[in-house]
Amino acid sequence: MTDQGVCQDCVGEREFAGRVYRSDVRAARKRLAGRVRKTPVFHTSVPGPNGPVPVTLKLEYLQHGGTFKVRGSFNALLESGAAAEQVVIASGGNAGIAAALAAAQLGKGCTVVAPESAPHTKVAAMWSYGAEVRWHGTTYAEAHEYAAELAAQRRALQLHAYDLPAVVAGAGVIGLELEEQVRGRPPVLAAVGGGGLIAGLAAAFGRRQPVLGVESEGVPALHAALAARRPVEVRPTGRAAHAPGATRIGDIALDLACRYGVRSLLVTSDAIVDARDYLWREFRIAVELSGAIALAAVRSGAYVPARGERPVVVLCSASTDLDMGGAS
Repeated sequence: MTDQGVCQDCVGEREFAGRVYRSDVRAARKRLAGRVRKTPVFHTSVPGPNGPVPVTLKLEYLQHGGTFKVRGSFNALLESGAAAEQVVIASGGNAGIAAALAAAQLGKGCTVVAPESAPHTKVAAMWSYGAEVRWHGTTYAEAHEYAAELAAQRRALQLHAYDLPAVVAGAGVIGLELEEQVRGRPPVLAAVGGGGLIAGLAAAFGRRQPVLGVESEGVPALHAALAARRPVEVRPTGRAAHAPGATRIGDIALDLACRYGVRSLLVTSDAIVDARDYLWREFRIAVELSGAIALAAVRSGAYVPARGERPVVVLCSASTDLDMGGAS
């Protein structure tokens, strides 16, 4: 374990049935053809502590529903076939929006179990796609437990926000797009919540291209898991203390991080807010705080590119709040 959170000795120790490979990502791309947008990239420079830093922004916030999670939801539902007419998922935000959108497009019913702390703008987006929303518990873990019970009662397909092979493989299609859009094999920086995005990217790239997970100091789920060599529950602090997101990295994400040397970079809440505000001020790009986490690593100096390197920064989610002063 290095000071930047990279697993050195857990590779090979964690064998389980949910492993995801590049072949799974390639199969997902075929399923998703015509269902999702191939989001563009934007080459620019952003100010860092030591001067301008060339970057490539992957504008994934332009995805349907404003979130990369739509890719995983579509892939999971398409993989399940016509048998699953009802879908249940626990989510306080984007995973619920994604599941609701994908289910609506495929003519399936969707129920989202949301913790009481879920932002009302997110819940409104779920409703707009026709989802039934049930409030349960105050944390994602409590909502997920109830969603499992509900799915069993209804004999419905239960989706997971980030720890499901088909969901991870769907997110990995972003990596295949980047291989076509960006020359060379620069490092790719992406936000970490439950780990679905960095897991998908790692599955797509393998060891051909480095992936760096960026997470808030307030909820360092990947960083803690790499240190412990297993997923561990973390107690959110600061602004993250009231967020409804994951507090434990997914098993699939940790497996891929260990297999392919995914590093964890930590950034402060202030750095995340700064990055979000910078994107709006300079480019009129409206992302939520989680969508700006990866850029915060460059802006704050948590990540300093090597000479001549232009890292890719994934802007993974749009803001659902028209008041940019309160977007989260």
